[in-house]
Amino acid sequence: VQFVESGGGLVQPGGSLTLSCEASGFPFGVYGMSWYRQAPGKERELVATITSGSGSREYADSTKGRFTISRDNTKKTVYLQMNSLKSEDTAVYFCNVGWKSLLTSVSGGSWGQGTQVTVSS
Repeated sequence: VQFVESGGGLVQPGGSLTLSCEASGFPFGVYGMSWYRQAPGKERELVATITSGSGSREYADSTKGRFTISRDNTKKTVYLQMNSLKSEDTAVYFCNVGWKSLLTSVSGGSWGQGTQVTVSS
């Protein structure tokens, strides 16, 4: 199982970024997917989650109304559109398999390298 995240970078407060995560090694279209983030000195937290068919999406309170999760099952890719970025969104962002929680039975504990998002003027 592999996850390859991309799309991070340095952005000013109020700006936007779109992250991508290409997954492999498991039947992508069968499972929900989630985005997580980890800021320095903090635990990894769930940011957004989406069901296998995109019928349901949920967000952390801190990102609701600003972030949008989506997926393309033909490309085995999940996206995170981030708008109105704030300094507190600065973190390394990861994707992983599972709706609302990790499915370690599928991922085997695997994580990608993540993509760094830095929000600063």
